[in-house]
Amino acid sequence: MAKAKSQWQGFSLKPKKEMPEGLWTKCPGCKKMLYTKSVSENLDVCPECGYHFRITAAARIKYFADEGSFEEIAREIVSTDPLDFVYRGTDYKSRMAAAEQKSAGKEAMLIGKAFVKGRGIMLGVMDFDYLGGSMGAVVGEKFCCAVEQAMSDSLPLIVFSSAGGARMHEGVISVMQMAKTSAALAKFDENKGLFISVLTDPTTGGVTASFAMLGDIIIAEPHALIGFAGPRVIEQTIRVELPEGFQTAEFLLEHGFIDQIVARKDLRSEVARLIDYCGK
Repeated sequence: MAKAKSQWQGFSLKPKKEMPEGLWTKCPGCKKMLYTKSVSENLDVCPECGYHFRITAAARIKYFADEGSFEEIAREIVSTDPLDFVYRGTDYKSRMAAAEQKSAGKEAMLIGKAFVKGRGIMLGVMDFDYLGGSMGAVVGEKFCCAVEQAMSDSLPLIVFSSAGGARMHEGVISVMQMAKTSAALAKFDENKGLFISVLTDPTTGGVTASFAMLGDIIIAEPHALIGFAGPRVIEQTIRVELPEGFQTAEFLLEHGFIDQIVARKDLRSEVARLIDYCGK
Protein backbone atom coordinates (compact mmCIF):
# COMPACT_ATOMS: atom_id res chain seq x y z
CA MET A 1 0.00 0.00 0.00
CA ALA A 2 1.41 3.39 -1.04
CA LYS A 3 2.41 5.63 1.85
CA ALA A 4 0.54 8.98 2.01
CA LYS A 5 2.69 11.97 1.25
CA SER A 6 3.28 14.44 4.05
CA GLN A 7 1.65 17.85 3.60
CA TRP A 8 4.34 19.62 5.65
CA GLN A 9 6.18 22.13 3.48
CA GLY A 10 8.94 23.03 5.92
CA PHE A 11 9.39 26.04 8.16
CA SER A 12 7.96 29.31 6.85
CA LEU A 13 10.23 32.33 6.79
CA LYS A 14 7.27 34.71 6.49
CA PRO A 15 6.93 37.08 9.46
CA LYS A 16 4.07 36.30 11.85
CA LYS A 17 1.13 38.67 11.88
CA GLU A 18 1.29 41.20 14.70
CA MET A 19 -1.48 41.10 17.31
CA PRO A 20 -3.58 44.30 16.97
CA GLU A 21 -3.15 46.71 19.88
CA GLY A 22 -6.03 46.99 22.32
CA LEU A 23 -7.50 43.61 21.43
CA TRP A 24 -7.06 42.28 24.97
CA THR A 25 -7.48 43.92 28.37
CA LYS A 26 -6.13 42.65 31.69
CA CYS A 27 -8.64 42.90 34.53
CA PRO A 28 -7.12 44.53 37.65
CA GLY A 29 -9.56 42.51 39.75
CA CYS A 30 -9.26 38.87 38.69
CA LYS A 31 -6.06 39.40 36.60
CA LYS A 32 -7.56 37.56 33.64
CA MET A 33 -6.97 38.60 30.03
CA LEU A 34 -10.28 39.69 28.56
CA TYR A 35 -11.40 40.36 25.02
CA THR A 36 -11.70 44.17 25.03
CA LYS A 37 -14.90 44.14 23.00
CA SER A 38 -16.61 41.87 25.56
CA VAL A 39 -15.65 44.32 28.33
CA SER A 40 -16.99 47.37 26.49
CA GLU A 41 -20.21 45.54 25.62
CA ASN A 42 -20.61 44.86 29.35
CA LEU A 43 -20.53 48.59 30.24
CA ASP A 44 -16.77 48.36 30.97
CA VAL A 45 -17.34 45.81 33.71
CA CYS A 46 -15.34 42.58 33.86
CA PRO A 47 -17.66 39.72 32.79
CA GLU A 48 -15.66 37.32 34.98
CA CYS A 49 -15.41 39.03 38.38
CA GLY A 50 -17.55 42.19 38.07
CA TYR A 51 -14.65 44.62 38.43
CA HIS A 52 -15.80 48.11 37.39
CA PHE A 53 -13.24 49.74 35.13
CA ARG A 54 -12.71 53.50 35.31
CA ILE A 55 -14.46 55.20 32.41
CA THR A 56 -14.49 58.63 30.80
CA ALA A 57 -17.23 61.19 31.34
CA ALA A 58 -18.45 60.62 27.78
CA ALA A 59 -18.75 56.86 28.37
CA ARG A 60 -20.54 57.48 31.66
CA ILE A 61 -23.12 59.68 29.96
CA LYS A 62 -23.56 57.09 27.20
CA TYR A 63 -24.20 54.30 29.70
CA PHE A 64 -26.42 56.29 32.08
CA ALA A 65 -28.51 58.85 30.19
CA ASP A 66 -31.22 58.00 27.68
CA GLU A 67 -29.72 57.80 24.21
CA GLY A 68 -29.18 61.22 22.63
CA SER A 69 -30.81 63.08 25.52
CA PHE A 70 -27.77 64.80 27.05
CA GLU A 71 -27.56 68.53 26.29
CA GLU A 72 -24.35 70.03 27.64
CA ILE A 73 -24.37 73.48 29.22
CA ALA A 74 -21.56 75.79 30.41
CA ARG A 75 -19.14 74.23 27.92
CA GLU A 76 -17.59 77.64 27.26
CA ILE A 77 -16.21 77.92 30.82
CA VAL A 78 -12.52 76.98 30.75
CA SER A 79 -9.65 77.23 33.20
CA THR A 80 -7.12 80.04 33.25
CA ASP A 81 -3.67 80.03 34.88
CA PRO A 82 -4.05 82.46 37.82
CA LEU A 83 -0.75 81.50 39.45
CA ASP A 84 1.44 81.05 36.34
CA PHE A 85 1.98 77.59 37.78
CA VAL A 86 4.97 75.53 36.66
CA TYR A 87 5.75 72.03 37.92
CA ARG A 88 8.83 70.04 36.88
CA GLY A 89 9.39 72.28 33.90
CA THR A 90 5.82 72.09 32.54
CA ASP A 91 3.39 74.98 32.87
CA TYR A 92 -0.28 74.59 33.78
CA LYS A 93 -1.55 75.55 30.32
CA SER A 94 0.48 72.76 28.71
CA ARG A 95 -0.84 70.28 31.24
CA MET A 96 -4.42 71.36 30.49
CA ALA A 97 -3.83 70.90 26.76
CA ALA A 98 -2.43 67.41 27.34
CA ALA A 99 -5.36 66.56 29.63
CA GLU A 100 -7.84 67.69 26.99
CA GLN A 101 -6.24 65.36 24.46
CA LYS A 102 -6.34 62.43 26.91
CA SER A 103 -9.93 62.94 28.06
CA ALA A 104 -11.42 64.50 24.89
CA GLY A 105 -13.02 67.09 27.15
CA LYS A 106 -12.27 70.69 28.09
CA GLU A 107 -12.49 70.16 31.85
CA ALA A 108 -12.79 67.57 34.61
CA MET A 109 -16.59 67.93 34.73
CA LEU A 110 -19.37 67.91 32.16
CA ILE A 111 -22.83 69.18 33.08
CA GLY A 112 -26.09 69.23 31.18
CA LYS A 113 -29.75 68.33 31.04
CA ALA A 114 -30.65 64.73 30.26
CA PHE A 115 -33.25 62.03 30.74
CA VAL A 116 -32.89 58.73 32.57
CA LYS A 117 -35.65 56.22 31.84
CA GLY A 118 -37.75 59.17 30.66
CA ARG A 119 -37.25 61.24 33.84
CA GLY A 120 -35.77 64.71 33.35
CA ILE A 121 -32.57 65.32 35.32
CA MET A 122 -29.68 67.73 35.70
CA LEU A 123 -26.54 65.64 35.25
CA GLY A 124 -22.95 66.30 36.27
CA VAL A 125 -20.15 63.84 35.45
CA MET A 126 -16.51 64.11 36.51
CA ASP A 127 -13.70 62.76 34.33
CA PHE A 128 -10.65 61.27 36.08
CA ASP A 129 -8.71 61.36 32.79
CA TYR A 130 -8.59 65.17 33.02
CA LEU A 131 -5.83 65.92 35.55
CA GLY A 132 -7.02 63.15 37.85
CA GLY A 133 -10.50 64.62 38.06
CA SER A 134 -9.11 67.40 40.24
CA MET A 135 -11.41 70.22 41.33
CA GLY A 136 -10.38 73.69 40.22
CA ALA A 137 -12.34 76.91 39.73
CA VAL A 138 -14.11 75.61 36.60
CA VAL A 139 -15.28 72.38 38.22
CA GLY A 140 -16.64 74.39 41.16
CA GLU A 141 -18.35 76.87 38.83
CA LYS A 142 -19.85 74.14 36.65
CA PHE A 143 -21.18 72.33 39.70
CA CYS A 144 -22.84 75.53 40.92
CA CYS A 145 -24.28 76.17 37.44
CA ALA A 146 -25.78 72.67 37.53
CA VAL A 147 -27.33 73.37 40.96
CA GLU A 148 -28.80 76.70 39.77
CA GLN A 149 -30.22 75.11 36.62
CA ALA A 150 -31.70 72.23 38.62
CA MET A 151 -33.43 74.74 40.93
CA SER A 152 -34.65 76.85 38.01
CA ASP A 153 -36.14 73.88 36.15
CA SER A 154 -37.21 71.87 39.24
CA LEU A 155 -35.03 68.92 38.23
CA PRO A 156 -33.31 66.35 40.44
CA LEU A 157 -29.52 66.74 40.43
CA ILE A 158 -27.42 63.63 39.74
CA VAL A 159 -23.62 63.95 40.01
CA PHE A 160 -21.04 61.23 39.35
CA SER A 161 -17.82 61.94 41.22
CA SER A 162 -14.43 60.58 40.17
CA ALA A 163 -11.75 62.81 41.60
CA GLY A 164 -8.31 63.13 43.07
CA GLY A 165 -9.12 66.18 45.18
CA ALA A 166 -8.36 69.89 44.87
CA ARG A 167 -6.21 71.02 41.92
CA MET A 168 -2.81 72.14 43.21
CA HIS A 169 -2.19 74.23 40.07
CA GLU A 170 -4.75 76.78 41.34
CA GLY A 171 -3.77 76.86 45.01
CA VAL A 172 -6.29 78.36 47.43
CA ILE A 173 -8.64 79.16 44.53
CA SER A 174 -9.13 75.42 44.17
CA VAL A 175 -9.57 74.82 47.91
CA MET A 176 -12.30 77.47 48.16
CA GLN A 177 -14.46 75.45 45.74
CA MET A 178 -15.22 73.10 48.65
CA ALA A 179 -17.07 75.88 50.47
CA LYS A 180 -18.60 77.26 47.27
CA THR A 181 -20.14 73.93 46.19
CA SER A 182 -21.32 73.15 49.72
CA ALA A 183 -23.05 76.54 49.99
CA ALA A 184 -24.77 75.96 46.64
CA LEU A 185 -26.10 72.63 47.90
CA ALA A 186 -27.36 74.25 51.13
CA LYS A 187 -29.41 76.64 48.97
CA PHE A 188 -30.60 73.71 46.84
CA ASP A 189 -31.72 71.87 49.99
CA GLU A 190 -33.65 74.93 51.20
CA ASN A 191 -35.50 74.84 47.88
CA LYS A 192 -36.44 71.16 48.46
CA GLY A 193 -34.18 69.91 45.68
CA LEU A 194 -33.17 66.27 45.35
CA PHE A 195 -29.42 65.60 45.07
CA ILE A 196 -28.27 62.04 44.34
CA SER A 197 -24.50 61.66 44.63
CA VAL A 198 -22.88 58.70 42.87
CA LEU A 199 -19.33 57.86 43.98
CA THR A 200 -17.11 56.05 41.50
CA ASP A 201 -13.52 54.83 41.66
CA PRO A 202 -11.75 56.88 42.93
CA THR A 203 -13.48 59.66 44.87
CA THR A 204 -11.00 61.34 47.19
CA GLY A 205 -9.68 64.59 48.65
CA GLY A 206 -11.61 67.85 48.56
CA VAL A 207 -14.40 66.41 46.41
CA THR A 208 -15.11 63.79 49.09
CA ALA A 209 -14.85 66.49 51.77
CA SER A 210 -17.47 68.63 50.04
CA PHE A 211 -20.25 67.92 47.56
CA ALA A 212 -19.67 64.18 47.01
CA MET A 213 -20.75 63.32 50.57
CA LEU A 214 -23.60 65.84 50.76
CA GLY A 215 -26.13 63.92 48.71
CA ASP A 216 -29.64 63.32 49.97
CA ILE A 217 -28.91 59.82 48.75
CA ILE A 218 -25.32 58.60 48.33
CA ILE A 219 -24.68 55.67 45.99
CA ALA A 220 -21.35 54.02 45.20
CA GLU A 221 -20.21 51.59 42.54
CA PRO A 222 -18.83 48.25 43.82
CA HIS A 223 -15.29 48.35 45.28
CA ALA A 224 -14.88 52.08 44.57
CA LEU A 225 -12.05 53.77 46.50
CA ILE A 226 -13.61 56.54 48.60
CA GLY A 227 -11.79 58.68 51.14
CA PHE A 228 -10.09 61.96 51.97
CA ALA A 229 -6.39 61.26 52.53
CA GLY A 230 -4.67 58.14 51.25
CA PRO A 231 -4.19 55.11 53.51
CA ARG A 232 -0.42 55.63 53.83
CA VAL A 233 -0.87 59.26 54.90
CA ILE A 234 -3.44 58.24 57.52
CA GLU A 235 -1.26 55.42 58.89
CA GLN A 236 1.76 57.73 59.15
CA THR A 237 -0.33 60.41 60.88
CA ILE A 238 -2.21 58.35 63.50
CA ARG A 239 0.34 55.48 63.75
CA VAL A 240 -2.39 52.85 63.54
CA GLU A 241 -2.69 49.96 61.09
CA LEU A 242 -5.88 50.40 59.08
CA PRO A 243 -8.53 47.65 58.74
CA GLU A 244 -8.60 45.47 55.63
CA GLY A 245 -10.69 47.01 52.86
CA PHE A 246 -10.51 50.44 54.47
CA GLN A 247 -11.88 53.19 52.14
CA THR A 248 -13.74 50.78 49.86
CA ALA A 249 -17.42 51.31 49.08
CA GLU A 250 -18.24 48.11 51.00
CA PHE A 251 -16.43 49.34 54.14
CA LEU A 252 -18.20 52.71 53.99
CA LEU A 253 -21.61 51.07 53.55
CA GLU A 254 -20.99 48.84 56.56
CA HIS A 255 -20.11 51.91 58.66
CA GLY A 256 -23.03 54.06 57.51
CA PHE A 257 -21.22 56.59 55.32
CA ILE A 258 -23.12 55.74 52.13
CA ASP A 259 -26.65 54.48 51.45
CA GLN A 260 -26.28 51.95 48.65
CA ILE A 261 -23.86 50.07 46.44
CA VAL A 262 -25.28 49.70 42.94
CA ALA A 263 -23.69 47.91 40.00
CA ARG A 264 -23.25 49.96 36.83
CA LYS A 265 -25.80 47.92 34.91
CA ASP A 266 -28.46 48.71 37.53
CA LEU A 267 -27.77 52.43 38.02
CA ARG A 268 -30.27 53.71 35.46
CA SER A 269 -33.15 51.73 36.94
CA GLU A 270 -32.20 52.47 40.55
CA VAL A 271 -31.86 56.23 40.06
CA ALA A 272 -35.16 56.35 38.15
CA ARG A 273 -36.80 54.44 41.03
CA LEU A 274 -35.37 56.86 43.61
CA ILE A 275 -36.57 59.90 41.64
CA ASP A 276 -40.10 58.43 41.56
CA TYR A 277 -39.93 57.49 45.26
CA CYS A 278 -38.91 61.05 46.21
CA GLY A 279 -41.67 62.50 44.05
CA LYS A 280 -39.33 64.43 41.78
